Parts: sequence; structure tokens; C-alpha cells
Amino acid sequence: MGSDEFEIWPDNWLAVEVFISMGTQWRTGVSGATGLDYGVLRDVMALRRVPDDDQPELFDWLRLMEGEALGQMRDAK
Repeated sequence: MGSDEFEIWPDNWLAVEVFISMGTQWRTGVSGATGLDYGVLRDVMALRRVPDDDQPELFDWLRLMEGEALGQMRDAK
């Protein structure tokens, strides 16, 4: 794999799909992105057909990816 490629384990694929689907839902302030807009998250999960029982764990994964993305955005400034 090249440096721009990475592997996603099948167990994590749905969380990645939801995160990508939330790509236009970043809240921003004067200093840039502050986090995702959780107000639309239930709708996105419904569109991605995330079972209700899986939503709490998927939310935890989403928050982890959000934190990493925010760190990358800060470092890029």
C-alpha cells in the first residue's frame, strides 16, 4: 500500500461510512472546525441503516475519528 492508502477492517467499515457521510456537517468557529454537528447524526445513521443497538458503540468510534480529524486539522495550520 502507498502512503495515501490504508486498510479498514470490515468491523469498522460502517463507522467509517457514517464519518464520511458527516463530512459536510462540521461546526466551525473563528479558529476553524470545532466538531461535528451531532444534531444530524441520527438522520445520517438512519440513512446508513445503522441498527439501534449498534448506535452507541458507533457513536464512540465516530467521536474517536472526530478527535483525530480535529487534531490533524489543527496540525495542518
